[in-house]
Amino acid sequence: MKTIKPIRVAMLLAAVAISQMLGAANAPTTVMYHQTLNSGNKPADIILPEGAAYTKDGLSVTKAGEVVKLDRYYSLAERTVRYVASFSEDAVANFTSDSKDFTAFVDMPRQKWGIKIPQGFRNYVNREVTAAFLDPAHEYLVEVTRYYSTMTAVLSDLYTGEEARIEITNDGAGGAGVGSINAGTRVGLHHDYYCFGLESGSEMKVSEMTVTARQCGYTLLIYGDSITEPDDYYPAAIFDKTWVKLIIDNVPGKAAASGRGGTQIKEILLRIKNELPYVQSKYVMVTIGTNSGNTEENLSELVEYIISQGSIPILNNIPSNEHNSQVECNAMIEKIRQKYGLKGVRFDIPTSLAHDGKEVDESTMWVEEYPFGSYRHHPNVKGAKLMYLQTLIDVPEIYE
Repeated sequence: MKTIKPIRVAMLLAAVAISQMLGAANAPTTVMYHQTLNSGNKPADIILPEGAAYTKDGLSVTKAGEVVKLDRYYSLAERTVRYVASFSEDAVANFTSDSKDFTAFVDMPRQKWGIKIPQGFRNYVNREVTAAFLDPAHEYLVEVTRYYSTMTAVLSDLYTGEEARIEITNDGAGGAGVGSINAGTRVGLHHDYYCFGLESGSEMKVSEMTVTARQCGYTLLIYGDSITEPDDYYPAAIFDKTWVKLIIDNVPGKAAASGRGGTQIKEILLRIKNELPYVQSKYVMVTIGTNSGNTEENLSELVEYIISQGSIPILNNIPSNEHNSQVECNAMIEKIRQKYGLKGVRFDIPTSLAHDGKEVDESTMWVEEYPFGSYRHHPNVKGAKLMYLQTLIDVPEIYE
């Protein structure tokens, strides 16, 4: 990527201010993706396996064990995927993620609607309910909604209006190993890419697919890795004390998070491109680098893309951690802030012992003890409160 010149940077930032005064050319929408699927419309971003083919009335899947994949990466924590589908009388059909962390299923022979979580998950759960209205002659609306740590799966008969519903909430451990404070229940959060496929039976057919956000026209979108996804590790009873929730609850207007554990800046940019142009936001806050991967080039690309969408980037320091990797990472982030004249929250300051961003204050982090080592990089209740308070100092404008 060729970095744009300073004068161009100034022009882009001025364009942001003008677009916000005059209004964006395209109005914000909650619809991030919508396609009919049939022989007359074959979207390029739908990846077909062997045993899947377009017909005049839908995308037919006839080979068990294969999945159709939507090649669009999402992590917005307030989103729904919807399918219009039908099933042969012997079909068991799955609606899942490519990571297989969460699967909603239709079991026609057993007349069941359910969810299943991989057995490798701590205290995994499977749930199912009877759906006696299942009929191979009918079409159904399949909806899977993620709202932070809560997953909801709804199956609705488009002929009769009858429905079956299951809701389950992730209850994080608040640490790991001897450090965990809660046994909890682990629920997959439908990460990354949407998929569907036939587990067994003759055929399933999908004629429409839609991905929506809960809201649009945000004041603030918050992007990051697992630190920005407390949904996955916080106990449900204290989720409202996470730094993400504290910000969302106190920003006037609409705010939401798009965090994904284990990711780097390349994944952040992918999902920003699939989410931000549709839902739109005045500010886009990014906290990334704990998993390494930051370079001057890709940080510049990220900032310039956010600006190109009419948003104001906020590029935060990552919190202090047990390996002190934040020191070098935050020096690079500060360089980019200076380059583009940006603001950012110094999350390393309140999470360090001497408030100098150097050595992690372990009292601000969950205790994570694994067979392969000890980690202190996910903020606990104390750390979350201090990080929130730091936002009031460094970016007070988001609360105006």
